[in-house]
Amino acid sequence: MELGTHVEVAMAVGGYHDSEQKLVEQLWDHLPADALLLEDRGFFSYAHWKKLDARGTKLLIRLKGNLILRSIQRLPDGSFLAKIYPSPQNRDKDRDGIIVRVIEYTLNDPERTGHGETHRLATNLFDHTLFPALELACYYHERWEEELVVDEQKTHQDPRRPTKPTHLRSQTPEGVGQELYALSLGHFVVRALMLEAAQRENLDVDRLSFTGCLQILQARLPECDSTTPQRLDQWYDLLLAELVQERVEPRRNRVNPRVVKRKMSKFAKKRPEHRGRPPLKKTFAETVVIT
Repeated sequence: MELGTHVEVAMAVGGYHDSEQKLVEQLWDHLPADALLLEDRGFFSYAHWKKLDARGTKLLIRLKGNLILRSIQRLPDGSFLAKIYPSPQNRDKDRDGIIVRVIEYTLNDPERTGHGETHRLATNLFDHTLFPALELACYYHERWEEELVVDEQKTHQDPRRPTKPTHLRSQTPEGVGQELYALSLGHFVVRALMLEAAQRENLDVDRLSFTGCLQILQARLPECDSTTPQRLDQWYDLLLAELVQERVEPRRNRVNPRVVKRKMSKFAKKRPEHRGRPPLKKTFAETVVIT
């Protein structure tokens, strides 16, 4: 997905035995040539990096904490060059290494999730003047926008109701795939209209409400008159003018603790102190300390 617009570019659907790391390879051909690919640390591997880098794809990927990296050269912005290897044996013999630029940083705000941890990113954007470490760290922080897309599709676009107690009603793999693509296509229509409406007013699309725009589209579709191109254009212009009025306030500077109600994952158990957190005093960029 494209983070700035929340538009899904492509999707891959697999079964129980299909790993995310394997499925993601099906999406590589859909990457725009000028895109910066952000990936979570669960997707990083030497093989993937080598293939994507050879394609000319611009990469910014979080690294696992146990990956051994030896600094080759320290850059003025605090980042450094290091090599990644296909195996520990190759690293010991300095064989088949690929040079990457590493950005290490911590967060100095105790109220923020991830405070006190060392975060590491790898990129093949080596020019520290064009792509400063702080700027790339903030770019990676935007990766969480993809979770909002999941929320838009599951919670707002296709909510549960008495006639539909589960998200996917189909009883066959083919039917499940059909439902997933239908949700994705419907979401694309709403987001594409929101983007065009925002561009007409020179407005950041983040300032528009997805739920509000979805409800307007649902209400105005029955009124669509396509008997002539002129009537269709008139309906379309009025639709965009109404969508751009569905504005929301700029996002609050907030954060949620990474805890769960039941201890069934790596996150800590939710406690009373995790509720009612005070508002954050610093923006994310103000908390980043390049190490």
